Amino acid sequence: MEENVDSRNNLTQTNEVQMDIMTQELTSERERRTAKEEAKEILANMKGDVAYGITESPRWYMAILLGFQHYLTMFGPTVAIPILLSDALCIGKSDVARSELIGTILFVSGMATLLQVLFGVRLPIVQGGTYSFLTPTFALLSLPQWQCPAEPGPELEAILQNMTSSERTELWQVRMREIQGAIMVASCFQVLIGFTGIIGVILRFIGPLAIAPTIALVGLSLIGTAADYAGSHWGISSVTMVLIIAFSQYLKNINIPCLGWSKEKGCSAVWYPIFKLFSVILAILLSWLLSYILTITDAIPDDDSSYGYPGRTDTKGNILKDSDWFRFPYPVQWGIPTVSAAGVFGMLAGVLASMIESIGDYYACARLAGAPPPPTHAVNRGIGMEGIGCILAGLWGTGNGTTSYSENIGAIGITKVGSRFVIVIGALIMMIFGMCLKFCALFVTIPDPIIGGVFCVMFGMITAVGISNLQFVDLNSSRNLFIVGFSIYMGLVIPNWLNANQGIISTGNQEVDQIITVLLSTSMFVGGLFGFILDNTIPGTQQERGLAQWRRMFGETADNDDEEHTQAVRHEVMKCYEFPFGNSLVHKWKSVTSYIPFCPTFIEFSCSCRKKKGGQENNDIDAVDGMYLHSVDTGDEKATQTPEPGDNPDAVDESL
Repeated sequence: MEENVDSRNNLTQTNEVQMDIMTQELTSERERRTAKEEAKEILANMKGDVAYGITESPRWYMAILLGFQHYLTMFGPTVAIPILLSDALCIGKSDVARSELIGTILFVSGMATLLQVLFGVRLPIVQGGTYSFLTPTFALLSLPQWQCPAEPGPELEAILQNMTSSERTELWQVRMREIQGAIMVASCFQVLIGFTGIIGVILRFIGPLAIAPTIALVGLSLIGTAADYAGSHWGISSVTMVLIIAFSQYLKNINIPCLGWSKEKGCSAVWYPIFKLFSVILAILLSWLLSYILTITDAIPDDDSSYGYPGRTDTKGNILKDSDWFRFPYPVQWGIPTVSAAGVFGMLAGVLASMIESIGDYYACARLAGAPPPPTHAVNRGIGMEGIGCILAGLWGTGNGTTSYSENIGAIGITKVGSRFVIVIGALIMMIFGMCLKFCALFVTIPDPIIGGVFCVMFGMITAVGISNLQFVDLNSSRNLFIVGFSIYMGLVIPNWLNANQGIISTGNQEVDQIITVLLSTSMFVGGLFGFILDNTIPGTQQERGLAQWRRMFGETADNDDEEHTQAVRHEVMKCYEFPFGNSLVHKWKSVTSYIPFCPTFIEFSCSCRKKKGGQENNDIDAVDGMYLHSVDTGDEKATQTPEPGDNPDAVDESL
């Protein structure tokens, strides 16, 4: 009898234990679902009116067209770089060599974009040639041993004509090899800064008052380029701008029936917002057609000294004729790179300027794509991967590096397509067309006024995105108004003064002169530096500076202080920045990967720490990734820091 009683008691205890386990599992499942639901709501608020979010994929044919649009957007600025370099490299008017450089830089841009989107910052951001490297490159090539036999013009052309083919080739390739070596060595510094997390530490001190001038000056600093292109024929450029505005703003909600296919319905009519998705392509094609009509009717003068001549469609035909059909770019195609101390130190200035610009681009891209602000580990990977892209550019011999393209970020804001998949397709298109030189040469013939019209709209969008970051700060504060106004103004004044006074920086050391000149000639660096210093030195409250809302970018989602639940929500929101594969292993070995600056589990350390029950150490996280809620140590209990009076966290979600 006693044995039966004991057996029943044991069975009862077993059932109770199993019931407790099931209850815990159900509770955990409910919490997990709640975290996912809250994260989904947060991401929906961030996405806003974006047609395709960062993790969403349009149909394959739609993705190809959208990717091709990104290719068109980055094509003009990228192609301009080898054209600008050709005279300094002593290529002369050899369109064949120029087309080879164009194909190489497009091919490498596609590779760098793939690496950045898949393994770097993981935002839908295009990588292309950077103008930050041009100034140190020209400075290097101006040294006596690298100067051309004569100034670009008839005299140089006559000298080149008297050389053999191999001599002409060696004349510019020996200079290219010197540039390659300088870029590769200097870019190792960028890789180190990114993957060691040093750039992430700096970001802990950066708020809206530093980010806003940096991003705004990306657009404002390009005013001269946009004006030069658009001013070559204001009629054509104005038509381009009007078409982009009409398609992207007035007609964006009009859907057009298109032929589509699906497994369920087969071929059927699908309604798409064509005007919103392809506003840039449609505007370019229609403006190009207008330029062609004006050209064949001689409405645009055929005299290269007359106003409007760049608007003709027959001014660059020789590039199309002289280019090869197919050529595969390969590493060290111009020979083994050479390295000199002067070249490396000079190129470091371009690397520093490019990094500062890219950080602003990451935040702008995230906002326009409807994604959460990039966490520290993503920014670390982005800068490090950009350095790898520059090393590849040096290895392949583009004569340049790679950086994030503001023009394509502007295209995301106009088309409302922030899909990573679209950028991957665009990167593949860059690589394919980089090997098809005839096709590259075709789009080199796009008239300058059309490119100028596109630039005016997109650079304006970038400027507005920078200014929009000021929504988090108190704009009634004279402190904040002073910081913003002074930073932007000095970001325009100092570079303009340096451009008007070439060579005024003279410390007695050429490398130091180059570094100072390039940094102070970069508007984004000057404005961001002033904003950073003033914001961190002039007294101001967290609420006044906008840091309270900046660090709670995606808001508080519930009225509970459960740390595990909060962490679960954060994890779901930030999943878009994790690796494309292998995340289970990363989280499994969190005790190790949390110390690796480019891993999704990376935790920045604060000074406070305490012991969990059972003797396990727990590091408090102070504004992890610069966005999360503050955690403060209150002795035996850990509490979530309460907002300052008047700080409404819900306002952030509404603004996003």
